[in-house]
Amino acid sequence: MKTTLIRNAKLINEGEIFHADVYIKGNFIEKIARQGISMPADTVINAEGKYLLPGLIDDQVHFREPGLTHKGEIYTEAKAAVAGGITSYMEMPNTSPSATTIELLEQKYSRAAQCSLANYSFFMGTTNHNLAELLKLDQSKICGVKIFMGSSTGDMLVDNPTSLESIFSEVKTLIATHCEDDPLVKKNQAEVIAEYGEDIDATYHSMIRSEEACYLSSSFAVGLAKKHGTRLHILHISTAKELSLFDNTIPLVQKKITAEACVHHLWFSQEDYKTKGNLIKWNPAVKQASDRDAILQAVIDNRIDVLATDHAPHTWEEKSMPYLKAPSGGPLVQHNLNALLQLYKQGKITLEKIVEKACHNVAILFEIDRRGYIREGFYADLVLVDLNQNYTVSKSNILYKCGWSPFEGTQFDSVITHTFVNGNLVYKEGKFDESQYGKRLLFNR
Repeated sequence: MKTTLIRNAKLINEGEIFHADVYIKGNFIEKIARQGISMPADTVINAEGKYLLPGLIDDQVHFREPGLTHKGEIYTEAKAAVAGGITSYMEMPNTSPSATTIELLEQKYSRAAQCSLANYSFFMGTTNHNLAELLKLDQSKICGVKIFMGSSTGDMLVDNPTSLESIFSEVKTLIATHCEDDPLVKKNQAEVIAEYGEDIDATYHSMIRSEEACYLSSSFAVGLAKKHGTRLHILHISTAKELSLFDNTIPLVQKKITAEACVHHLWFSQEDYKTKGNLIKWNPAVKQASDRDAILQAVIDNRIDVLATDHAPHTWEEKSMPYLKAPSGGPLVQHNLNALLQLYKQGKITLEKIVEKACHNVAILFEIDRRGYIREGFYADLVLVDLNQNYTVSKSNILYKCGWSPFEGTQFDSVITHTFVNGNLVYKEGKFDESQYGKRLLFNR
């Protein structure tokens, strides 16, 4: 089996930063030694001055395949992900067709096996009518099921109270929710249009997709989960008000209700709509600076459990349409780790906390088999980062199929130099090795 020795790295792992060598054999980490490793290896990498992290695990991406491949594909977006230090992802079901049957879900797994440089899992989508299909799922082979408790494409908006009660009471695997109250969002939009006309811009987005619309839906989901003992994970928290719904007094392994924050809600605020416009039009909306700051504090104090992207590319032409017609979402996987490391450089979060929330906790929360840590016997999903280099995001170095980024023009003071997926060096200083693809994530459930 192929062997690789990473020498003199600063490991960030399990709350510590320390110098060590790491020996990879085949797909796995065979040895970690602070005193150094003298074993022969096929490849030796001198990582002196660089930090070694577990590969990031992104629990929420939209890679747009099948059916929406003019925006992105599993191949292109997974490639951008590994360049950004993300070695595993969990993709959402609102493609075309939506992944609301086991047959359609397995087609996505088959496609990823053919082209994804990163490891992968796919959520099963819920509708008001597919409970029987949800109950057939093998929990050890999928990350969870996804409920859109806010507007979505096709028939994926689950708004029937009886259906919601049945899903929350009967589905035993993790349920992830997008929480926005659709009737209130529609009411808000009608009121804004009535007052300001239809020629409005993105500065009204957080008024339409308001704090109350988020809280109303999130609190409803939490209430259902508490009633039925459901394993609930609420995605992309965007308001300070919602943080009262989450507990930081018990360990993550004991939590039945967990929450996620996304990098754009930690970076942008209402003021940025003036310059970024539709490029930062996401659902749920980027809101006030006070919300952004409160969310980051909740990441630090453990009310929010994991960090992710909600990567959701659209074409430049789609984003250039008038606000009411422009779709919500944006590409983020290539720049997520750089943005988090920039927050570290600004003194807002520690390196240990970034790794805890973007690597360790995702593995704990989803019960992922042997990933998310730098440990002997675990898969060698690893990222080397140079915190003494910088680069500016530009069209020339953006890898997303859509060709743009909300971070364009931003200087990041870190560079991802190497990414290993299952022991394979798939990305090195701007170049890719596509000879081996990622693996399907498995779960210890």
